[in-house]
Amino acid sequence: MKKIVVVGGGITGLSTMHYLQRVKLEKALDIELVLVEANDYLGGKIYSVKEKDFIMEVGADSIVARNEGVMPLVEELHMHDELVYNATGISYIYTNNELHAIPPDTVFGIPTSEESLESSTLVSDEGKEEALKDFELSNENFTKESSVGSFLEHFLGKELVEKQIAPVLSGVYSGKLDKLTIASTLPYLIDYKNEHGSIMKGLGANKAKFEAAANKKFISFKGGLSTLIDRMEEELSDATIIKGIQTQKVMKSGERYELLLSNGDTIETDYVVLTTPHNVAQAILQNEELDTDFNKLKNSSLISIYLGFDIPDHQLPAEGTGFIVSENSDVKCNACTWTSRKWTHTSENSNLLVRMFYKSSNPAFEGMKHMSEEELVEVALQDIEKSLKLSGKPQVVEVTKWNDQMPNYHLEHGEAIRSLNVKLSEGFPSVILAGCSYYGVGIGACIKNGKETAEMISQRILL
Repeated sequence: MKKIVVVGGGITGLSTMHYLQRVKLEKALDIELVLVEANDYLGGKIYSVKEKDFIMEVGADSIVARNEGVMPLVEELHMHDELVYNATGISYIYTNNELHAIPPDTVFGIPTSEESLESSTLVSDEGKEEALKDFELSNENFTKESSVGSFLEHFLGKELVEKQIAPVLSGVYSGKLDKLTIASTLPYLIDYKNEHGSIMKGLGANKAKFEAAANKKFISFKGGLSTLIDRMEEELSDATIIKGIQTQKVMKSGERYELLLSNGDTIETDYVVLTTPHNVAQAILQNEELDTDFNKLKNSSLISIYLGFDIPDHQLPAEGTGFIVSENSDVKCNACTWTSRKWTHTSENSNLLVRMFYKSSNPAFEGMKHMSEEELVEVALQDIEKSLKLSGKPQVVEVTKWNDQMPNYHLEHGEAIRSLNVKLSEGFPSVILAGCSYYGVGIGACIKNGKETAEMISQRILL
């Protein structure tokens, strides 16, 4: 019998266990499955809080429906009746101390046509003229490993990128655009530029695909995202789940491995899957040869603040679902989601529920990270009053600090992962790294990574 231990009970670890259990039953594999989670609950960054008439997500608030493997997993878990979809509406950028609608026919703020560019109220006439060089310049030097910021500025101009594109893309990928690669953000852009001679033309030619993806793009569940975690835990009937115990060290023991746990117990196993944040995996492996590459991986920080009010959410701008903040504005937040508008299931009585985001890339963050919860709520209330012209005492508050726990895919990320995997295959051949620290942020990417990890292990066992 082979034993497989998955360390980390977030969505990647649970997906790995789900698909290992499935192949175990389908192929009658003689394997033992063990999941070890340091917290006393599963889910990692997925955790739903229910208070009064509100549902709040302390981590991710939704899943991108079109990502490979998402809907098949929902069907396998018989959760289709629990699904809810996001309300679609206008997204805004808060700049020069007022809200501007992101123009229609854009993808991550990038215009899909000259008409879309002209409709923008965020960019000056000079900035629009500069962006037209996209139709004239050819790509001579940029590859998918180039900086996405440099690529976009070269062809679309500095003003369009800074005022309309960067707020959107930085909000999604948690980093400065000049530090992020095209490959780790929007790899198809360089293909569009090369094939169509223009980024805008390429996006326009693929407009139908993006429109289909934007309509009911995200999913959640009636009781919050924790519903998914609870169901996945329930269905792991052929696995041992250990909660509230840390994994302290992984040691080679002949052809096998020995895990030392914080309660003094040890587990001998044939395979180890580390789905923890990269710094935790590094501490568990305790190997100087791996440290060089682990030290190249970076995390960002985030403060999330939910505020629920006894105010009808129809007082928000019509058709809107939230805003992103550009630089040089009078608010400290990076973004604000009008949660009760975007996700109607989160507010039973359709009262206002907003979520404020403060990122470590924000100049204000350094002063905020040591603030008390009361001080942070006061900052959020001031931002709401400035941006939405609404004031009131919140009925519900939920503050979450994700300190150095948000993966940041900078320019050296891909090479560091490749090097790590080569060294692991030589020194720890049955230890596998998985999860958002390495292979893609977002729940959908983690589900896919978990499935691929399970398939890789099962193929090795079947050889």
